[in-house]
Amino acid sequence: MSIFWPLLIRVLQLWRGQTRWLLAGLVLALAALAAGIGVAALAGLAMTTTIAAVALWLRGLVPLRVGLRYLERLTTHNATFRALADLRVWFFRGLARGAAGGLGFRQAGDVLARLVSDVEALDGLYLRVLLPLGAAILLTPALLVVLGMQSWPVAMVVGLTLLGAVLVLPWQAARTSLAAGAVLATTLSALRVIALDTMTGRREVRAFGAEGHMLSLLQAREASLLTAQHRLARRVARAGMGAFLCSQAALLAVLVAAVSIPTLSMAGSGLPAILLLLATFEAVGGLPRAGALAGHAATAAQRVLETAETPARVPDPASPAAPDPGFTLRFEAVQFRWQPDRPLLFAGLNLEVAQGARIALLGPSGAGKSTLAALALKLAAPQSGRIILGKTDIATLTAAQLRTRIGWLSQSTHLFDSSIRENLLLARPDADAAMLWAALEAAHIADLVHALPDGLETWVGEAGARFSGGQGRRLALARTLLSPAPILILDEPCAGLDPETERDFFRTLNQAAPGRSIILIAHRLTGAERLDRIYRLSAGHAVTAAI
Repeated sequence: MSIFWPLLIRVLQLWRGQTRWLLAGLVLALAALAAGIGVAALAGLAMTTTIAAVALWLRGLVPLRVGLRYLERLTTHNATFRALADLRVWFFRGLARGAAGGLGFRQAGDVLARLVSDVEALDGLYLRVLLPLGAAILLTPALLVVLGMQSWPVAMVVGLTLLGAVLVLPWQAARTSLAAGAVLATTLSALRVIALDTMTGRREVRAFGAEGHMLSLLQAREASLLTAQHRLARRVARAGMGAFLCSQAALLAVLVAAVSIPTLSMAGSGLPAILLLLATFEAVGGLPRAGALAGHAATAAQRVLETAETPARVPDPASPAAPDPGFTLRFEAVQFRWQPDRPLLFAGLNLEVAQGARIALLGPSGAGKSTLAALALKLAAPQSGRIILGKTDIATLTAAQLRTRIGWLSQSTHLFDSSIRENLLLARPDADAAMLWAALEAAHIADLVHALPDGLETWVGEAGARFSGGQGRRLALARTLLSPAPILILDEPCAGLDPETERDFFRTLNQAAPGRSIILIAHRLTGAERLDRIYRLSAGHAVTAAI
């Protein structure tokens, strides 16, 4: 359990932007609890005394408790939703920063589970852990003092039961549910992975008649998840049973004392003490269950934090240099491998792309063509050598500085499930309508967009589903051309297109981006006639080839 408190403190630090809401919810919760305790105590006095003021106070306190309870629920849930929203935004920013070049070795389903399920598991941290804990800290000493004024032996017995309900049982429940929570998170992640794989590969599943096989895999993962959920539910139920037994033991002690101790008779202070005890255990009785949920929340918090706080592969320099006005791009004696146990992709690579030049990089799969683009964009850093933009080593530039100077169109460029306008604005958020249409004209797809009823507001669909492969690639090209970057890297821009569409795309490309440097990465050249130089990547070097 030593892992829980550091994780709790880290999560609360991330929620500091909602401190006012969180504190307001805590204050209202404690106020509603105090009003409830007051109603219980006054109700006991009203049944054992004829003082008119008691009934008057009770009549005023009951509606106050109802109002405070309503405000408390409204405020605490609002605080929780705001805090979780902040946490999701922080998680996504961390994921984007640490995986700018893709998810790497992470699986999309696992990342989705961390973003959705693990973040949602933290919603009980405030409502079901921190608020009951605050109530216990407030009520336990007050109850023991009230009982101690009547009988210290009774106060000691009740104190022992409260110790079990407030400390021992929650700690034990949290410790035992920590492992169960880890298994639950892992199995839920595995289920999401296979479900996402099945959905994205549904055409292949159908084509090979593998529906039964994939269904069996899904059912196996689901069975594992149900087992983990039952295991955690049993721990939560046992914790709740322990709290119930503690409350009954305390109640029995007060009842026995009310019979045997004159000062605690039912006609004296015994009934108010019983009602006060019941109200107290109603407030703190959820702590053992909260302990079980805290173990799950600790596991979820650990998974969220370790994903979002993964350092960027290439961190920005502490003191960035001022960018040079020149745009010649040079690779000087670059050596690079992705992993220490992997072979070198580049062994002293030297390459120069003059300002305004158009070059092509050819080579088989695995030769390092896309890796060269990743190095130029600072998605990876060479183990030795330098990459110079103008007269400045890109290692001294921030990623933001570099990516305003180098644009990228990849072979798997993604179109987001939004409008054409929103997809284009990713490249240049300040672009006006005239600039958007100019980019569409340059990509030779403006006529198609004009013909659509909603024009720029046309919904693209998931992964550009509304458009054909060639049309989607032209929209992606328009987005790249909209970027003000003077250097464009086109990484297999025609991958997956038929030959005629590929030739048509290259004809468009030959006319687009005048005055910009173009680095075309391809397996072969089909229709890309306007080139200044062609290089072939071989054995970690760039070799000049004939045009």
